[in-house]
Amino acid sequence: MILIAITGASGVIYGVELLKALKELNIETGLLISDPAKIVIDYELNDDFEEIKSLADHYFEASEIDSSVNSGSFKFDSLVIIPCSMKTLSAIANGYASNSITRVADVALKERRELVLVPRETPLRDVHLENMLRVSKEGGIILPAMPAFYHNPENIEDITNFIVGKVLDVLKIENEMFKRWEKP
Repeated sequence: MILIAITGASGVIYGVELLKALKELNIETGLLISDPAKIVIDYELNDDFEEIKSLADHYFEASEIDSSVNSGSFKFDSLVIIPCSMKTLSAIANGYASNSITRVADVALKERRELVLVPRETPLRDVHLENMLRVSKEGGIILPAMPAFYHNPENIEDITNFIVGKVLDVLKIENEMFKRWEKP
């Protein structure tokens, strides 16, 4: 199972599109959405929250610290936090497991499971970079939402698909979400 967490950074479309891609690939997913992310979803996507929840096989409330997903005995292969707010990054880097998202990330690191963070912030302060380095040193993968343009994107979907495809790549999931680089 791949867990997807959506936090309150701009770019919630990345998390939603990753859920859609994994559903299309018939890969079991669990979903966590922070309260700030719910606000951003409403603002950026104007989507029905229940519809987004229905894209996942399992849904866990981010505020339920006693949820089964918070236990090291809960079976999952990977956790992708997309987008990852700087607040969430800081909590993970410093072992501050105050909600289900940061607790599951803590479990992923301590159990040596795959953790992928997709930070969406610019510019970055030194502390942001230091927190990314700290998580990376513990085995987390930092995959900033920095789309390429060599594939000549024509719309937002093309830009979003590039990042979603890169996430699938690091999860070792075959995909054709974007046109790969070819020497002209």
